[in-house]
Amino acid sequence: MEACGCIIPCSKDITYMLTHLSIKNLALVDQLTWELGKGLIGVTGETGAGKSVIVGALKLVLGERATKGMIRTGESACTVEAVFELENVELVNRLLGEAGIEGCDGDQLLVRRVMGQSSNKQWVNNTPATLTVLKQLGEHLVDLHGPHDHQSLLSVERQLSMLDAYAGAQKEYFKYREVYQEWRGKLDELESLQKSEQANEQEIDLLRFQVNEIASADLRPEEEGEIEERYKRASNSTRLVESSSQIAGILSHEVNERLGEVQRLARELERIDPAAVELLGGLDSALVELQELERGMADYSAGMDIDPAEASALEERINTFETLKRKYGPSLEDVVAHHERASERLDSIENRGGKIEALREEVGALAERLEEVGGKLGAKRKKCAPQLAKVIGHHIKELGFKQASFEVAVVSHGESRASGLEGVDFQFGPNPGEPLKPLRQVASSGEISRVMLAVKSALANQDATPLMVFDEIDANVGGEIARAVGEKMAALGQKHQVISITHFPQVAAVAAEHFVVEKDVIDGRTRSMLRKVEGEERIGELVRMLGGGDGEQARAMAVSLL
Repeated sequence: MEACGCIIPCSKDITYMLTHLSIKNLALVDQLTWELGKGLIGVTGETGAGKSVIVGALKLVLGERATKGMIRTGESACTVEAVFELENVELVNRLLGEAGIEGCDGDQLLVRRVMGQSSNKQWVNNTPATLTVLKQLGEHLVDLHGPHDHQSLLSVERQLSMLDAYAGAQKEYFKYREVYQEWRGKLDELESLQKSEQANEQEIDLLRFQVNEIASADLRPEEEGEIEERYKRASNSTRLVESSSQIAGILSHEVNERLGEVQRLARELERIDPAAVELLGGLDSALVELQELERGMADYSAGMDIDPAEASALEERINTFETLKRKYGPSLEDVVAHHERASERLDSIENRGGKIEALREEVGALAERLEEVGGKLGAKRKKCAPQLAKVIGHHIKELGFKQASFEVAVVSHGESRASGLEGVDFQFGPNPGEPLKPLRQVASSGEISRVMLAVKSALANQDATPLMVFDEIDANVGGEIARAVGEKMAALGQKHQVISITHFPQVAAVAAEHFVVEKDVIDGRTRSMLRKVEGEERIGELVRMLGGGDGEQARAMAVSLL
């Protein structure tokens, strides 16, 4: 999938989960290890206890830039580590492979960040990675929403991918993109050729000169080494003859004469002491080898052909190589490649008329094909847009907007774009009698939070984002609406892993697991801690959230919520 955030069709084969999150020296947390399960996970605690640290840690895992202020006072660095369990690793491994990072070991993905005073580092599966890679992974692993963080929902591109997911139009979308990219490529080529019609004579003359100059050299890159070796011999032939002749002369007049004397003395030694025969056994063979060396040097010297004309021709050839390399590249291979490019450019200019006409026909045919496949994609979108709006509207009403209106408007572009022939705009009207407005124009963060939850609920079966994090999106609601928000999150927990950081007992009560963030002073230092609550401890936390103190009525209400 592209990095624009398109939704992947959800299936039972795509199940990811954050299983482990560890934090060290981040803000008020000195050390925290969190083991997470499936479903809806509620995180509660008093204001200022440090719940935001968890969200901050997740944002760091998702590639958000770090600042020195995040590091716990008195420490030199902070660390965040997350482990995701992946049932289907193909998508993640493809992303990692494109980034040159080792794939997952089995079914686990490890992301680790260390933020220091002078430098920040991050790793994926113990391989150094960039923040861009973390962001790309995050788009497929985590969907994080806070009271003022709904960019993904407000993006028209994201809205369009949501509609395509609901309509089951991915096949049509990818077919459209395939044809669009081919059409766009041919159109760019056509425009480039049309612009080349304006190429002046100076460019044409230069191209012709370059093509002819390189072609006349008749280059073969593999000959360069051979030519240089031949030139080196030819240019030093006089010295080679002198040296070889001197070697032959020395061997003939001095060495061989002295060796003859050595041989005579050796024979005398052998007659007196037969035991010396073994010591002198190699003398004869040495004499033979030196005689052969003498003859070889004499032949080498006699065979050396001193041809000044050949040396001059070889030198001229080498000068041609060097001249072309200075102009067109550091190597003869580069010169040949430049010749190919210049030839293609010259051919495209000189024969552009026929090519332009051929390209126009190709562009026209592809445009018709684009209209055809774009029409099929658009038909699915237009058919399913009212259905999606109806489902989202149903969830919106359950979240307290009893008289609100919601529409998925499909608007034609009037031209072919990368995303299709039309765009989409989610429009919302919370008050009867008032016109619907695009979601990005809805001012209230409380409203947009609930609309976002309604959209997520409507697309639970299509949205494969494994982990959804809701950071106090239930702010500014209460009572039955808070209960409805909790039930929606719990329902999402059937398809996804959901973390809800909340102040509302109605939401915390329906969580599969409940964790409490607490702040304490130990050895004069403030520390935030996270612990799981069950049984009576969980009831006690719900009582605190209800504001009931130790009253039996508040406890009964907490029990009823559970």
